[in-house]
Amino acid sequence: MISVNGNEISADKRQLLIDACEQAGVYIPRFCYHPRMRSVGMCRMCLVEVDTGRGPALQPSCMVEVSEGMKVETESPAAQKAQEGVLEFLLVNHPLDCPVCDKGGECPLQDQTMAFGPGESRFVESKRHFAKPISISSQVHLDRERCILCDRCTRFASEVAGDPLIHFIGRGSTTEINTFPDEPFSSYFSGNTVQICPVGALTASPYRFKARPWDLAESHSTFPNPMGDRIVVESSRDQILRYQGMDSDAVNWGWLSDRDRFSFQAGSHPDRLTEPLMRNVAGELVPTSWNEALDAVAGMVAAAVETLGAQSVALIGGAHLTCEAQYAWAKLAKAVWGTDSTDAQLDDGLAAEVVLGLPRATINEACSGTVILMAADPKEEIGTLYLRLRPAAVVGEVTLLEITPTDTGLSDVATRSLRVLPGDEPLVVEALLADDPTAYIRSAGTRGKLGITPVSDIVALSELLKEKVGEARDESSEVGGSKTGDPETGDSAISTSPLTVIFGRRSLSESPDVIATAASKIAEAYPHARFLPALRRGNVHGALEMGLAPGLLPGRTLLEENNNWYRSIWGSVPAQKGSDTASIIEAAAAGEIAVLVCLGADPVRDFPSKQLIDEALAVGTSIISIDAFPNDTTKEASIVLPAAAFGEREGTHLNLEGRLTPITKQVNPPGTARSDWMIATELARKGGFEWDFASSEDIWEEIAEIVPRFKGISSKAVRNNPEGVLAGGADVNLRISVPTPEPTPHDRYALRLVVNRTVYDNGTLVSHCPSLAPLAQPASARLNPAVMRELGISEGDTVSVASSATPMNIPTTSDARVPEGVVVIAHNHTGADPRKLIESDRTVTVVRISTEPVT
Repeated sequence: MISVNGNEISADKRQLLIDACEQAGVYIPRFCYHPRMRSVGMCRMCLVEVDTGRGPALQPSCMVEVSEGMKVETESPAAQKAQEGVLEFLLVNHPLDCPVCDKGGECPLQDQTMAFGPGESRFVESKRHFAKPISISSQVHLDRERCILCDRCTRFASEVAGDPLIHFIGRGSTTEINTFPDEPFSSYFSGNTVQICPVGALTASPYRFKARPWDLAESHSTFPNPMGDRIVVESSRDQILRYQGMDSDAVNWGWLSDRDRFSFQAGSHPDRLTEPLMRNVAGELVPTSWNEALDAVAGMVAAAVETLGAQSVALIGGAHLTCEAQYAWAKLAKAVWGTDSTDAQLDDGLAAEVVLGLPRATINEACSGTVILMAADPKEEIGTLYLRLRPAAVVGEVTLLEITPTDTGLSDVATRSLRVLPGDEPLVVEALLADDPTAYIRSAGTRGKLGITPVSDIVALSELLKEKVGEARDESSEVGGSKTGDPETGDSAISTSPLTVIFGRRSLSESPDVIATAASKIAEAYPHARFLPALRRGNVHGALEMGLAPGLLPGRTLLEENNNWYRSIWGSVPAQKGSDTASIIEAAAAGEIAVLVCLGADPVRDFPSKQLIDEALAVGTSIISIDAFPNDTTKEASIVLPAAAFGEREGTHLNLEGRLTPITKQVNPPGTARSDWMIATELARKGGFEWDFASSEDIWEEIAEIVPRFKGISSKAVRNNPEGVLAGGADVNLRISVPTPEPTPHDRYALRLVVNRTVYDNGTLVSHCPSLAPLAQPASARLNPAVMRELGISEGDTVSVASSATPMNIPTTSDARVPEGVVVIAHNHTGADPRKLIESDRTVTVVRISTEPVT
């Protein structure tokens, strides 16, 4: 118990005084303090009188931990005078340009000057001036004269993002914030510094001078990415003008990646699809009415089902939709059209049975204990997961173990890292989990199959894993923060660390069975381990739960075993398991798919095998594209239906840990674009099914009534809980049956191809954002410097990269983070398309490099 202004309050042990007071309803002004970063006590705005038994003294409340019997006065004359003095000094050189400052109206300095300041200024001299603004990155501008040296931006950049690109320079009264010479603030997360800046020193160019806070209407929503970042959507004049991070303790802590934060610009891009389009007799896409377009779609589907059967209709995509829209489309495809060939992943993820069949961890669980990372670089693909993991690893809350083909953004804070050639992960994990890894490798004859992974590194990581988590397959060890030892005597009680495995597809050129097999082996060895699937597409976890996957009905219900319940509710379900995206495209290339519905998906640009998608396009399958933006697939479509984008529709989002959070509608869609669930409902009506859906809430009511996993969870509960609802329900995890991939022989003269993704590419969203599109770099083949020397290649040289598929020319980049034996080419960049090299029928793609470009 402590006393605050004469009132007794309770506080947690080691809690900071500033937090304890705020928790009790007593606000202490502050500038430099931020609850998600370490305290530095720089601004001194939070000075209060503290008496710990030796008499009262002024102390910064952000640096003092509570202690029993502490007496605190936050409004004493001494505290008030100190706060007035701090504000007076801060305003000595601070410009009084509030009317033209982007922070005006939401500025803590303004608010606290009015609430805690002296009331008038004694300063009459000229203020300091700087050239303004300085563009320290393509998104962030710096007004140095406004800076109050709170150290928030520099702490975030170094502590949280791991990008120490902005720092203090100068001394004394000449101290200022700036970047290093010739080095811009090129962080993927620079927009967070703008949001946490307590003055207008840092401003965002996409929002600069667009509106005032009092002009903005706002709503709390969820950004459609795998983390389900909680955000505030702000709009004016029916146009979204800003996204702000919302502090969610369970999810993103208020952080956002720049790619997501500034993506609001795409919504008002002039290229938006605003009306239905249909191909005329001349082969041109021309505007048409909704009724005519929907009649045409319904007629195409009916004709295909009648002549070729239900499996001649296929649906791919849907990962960016709300859960309600995903349910409506799954019900349309499986109950109305009768096809089970539905897949929300474009052959760039993992099988639904693997994702749903492993026990799920929460994000908070993944930020403590022992974590094995077997996924793509979170910094590139799931930015806010990276922002949660990195600080936890830095302070020692996480023992991070990497098993990846290349360095990641977390490699510098990982406790141990194993570099594994693509395709070798199952072998390495088997050795890692063995009682004696060295003996296992020798006896199994595995040594020659491990490629670049040294046995000593496997042994070291194995010993560390056993030290932290316990022996593999030891059923007496309760992994998860409990104790191990003799249950009868209680001897040798040793605390163990919980184990979380973050797994996902690292490369488009590697079979998904590779990571699935490796993850399954860990699950078998450590029954109490928890898994966090790092799939990259927006609401893909909602799509899988809602049945947009072959062989599944909503709520992880197997089509082949438990379909009677849905048959009684829906009236019909498919007769047989359908195909995934790869099989759908193969069937289309063989002329077996008559109608292909692309639901917010662009397979022409995104499907991993370029050769196969080209063959499918040549056959002439009727493509129905439902999207908010034109893309390569809409150019090939017979009918294009305009859909509402994020911020223009409402519903529910399910993130990678299974947390349901609301998506709110903030503005109206352009033209006659409609929400996806409305399109599905209309197509069902034209197919003879009258669904009683008048809103997304009506759809959720049906989901909460019939889907076992979400039974009883009301839309009101999801909306009213700031942290959303973590979907639990019965543990209905699926059986996992993964074919073990054949090991790929090693070839000293060949390299294994990694086709990864980057934050900024030529994807639909980035290319429609003016501030993000220029950040996409041209394609290049990243090689280890030693490999380049051996081949006689210099930086920037154009080489020929060839597999058994089509060879291609591409410039080279030297990158020490890429191990020998690997070549990395990013997907969806200008200059070269690595999908031409991918051998989809093999576990990994092996390529050879020639210094002679092909002609």
